[in-house]
Amino acid sequence: MIKLDDAIAGCLRNENKSKEMVYKSFYGYLMGVILRYVNDRNDSEELVNDSFIKIFKGIAQFNAPKDNTELQKAFKGWIARISSRTAIDFLRTKKVYTSVDDLAEDQQPLTNVNAVSQLNVQDILRLLEALPETHKLIFNMYEIEGFSHDEISKMLNIPESSSRVYLTRAKNKLRELYSKTLTNTYATN
Repeated sequence: MIKLDDAIAGCLRNENKSKEMVYKSFYGYLMGVILRYVNDRNDSEELVNDSFIKIFKGIAQFNAPKDNTELQKAFKGWIARISSRTAIDFLRTKKVYTSVDDLAEDQQPLTNVNAVSQLNVQDILRLLEALPETHKLIFNMYEIEGFSHDEISKMLNIPESSSRVYLTRAKNKLRELYSKTLTNTYATN
């Protein structure tokens, strides 16, 4: 098995064996990143492959940390940014969002969830899957990728207020879905 630093060096030299190792090692990870944005499995597979093309073309731009123990973490962060932006670009071309009225966040109904349960990753992903695409896109960009509303509005060419409203609606929908999950869990126990 090739070490990651050797594989990256091999990719810089355009070696197919190194590219194959990186592809096989990180395919599942990038599929997970893409699936946070895109529900369709065929689209997701295509976007993962598009991401790898961008990764291999831009591998010279990757700044490896001096501490080799941090290499995998830094590399995963770098390729995750590439793949999330690839998914965002894909969704932008589909124009899955529309402008919403300039509603203030305080005009959105709030649902309080007081119960705390042990949600595993699969439960959380199922809840995210239930969100409409635009809500999921903006939730991921803001809460997971860390983009500001200003950055989201520029990337998606929507008003900043729309980004805020979509995020609020996504959170409210997640609260509603979470409450239903808890209710169903307690009803079956």
